[in-house]
Amino acid sequence: MSDRMESRVTALSDAKVGSTGTLESIDLTDEVSNYLAHLGFLPGAGVEVLRRAPAGDPTVYGIDGMEIALRHETAESIRVRPAEAETNPALPEADQAKAQELLEAAR
Repeated sequence: MSDRMESRVTALSDAKVGSTGTLESIDLTDEVSNYLAHLGFLPGAGVEVLRRAPAGDPTVYGIDGMEIALRHETAESIRVRPAEAETNPALPEADQAKAQELLEAAR
């Protein structure tokens, strides 16, 4: 993987409300990782940031048709690739929009 693409992987806790992405990895204890895996937090899964509590913690994420609230310290150990990082800059803008629609439909 190129450095350019790796730099686009960020902590889930850094994602803004309304953004979507693809889960890349989880760096937590086996117990917590296994629990999250049972909830759908698996590499390749699509995740959306739905809303934050008024004080900013926890944040509610949508994954596999469920809504799951995670505290900031848990979400910062989960790496995601933002949906905008999945577009191809070589495509014209109209084709990028169509590619993004197809990508979302495939999830």
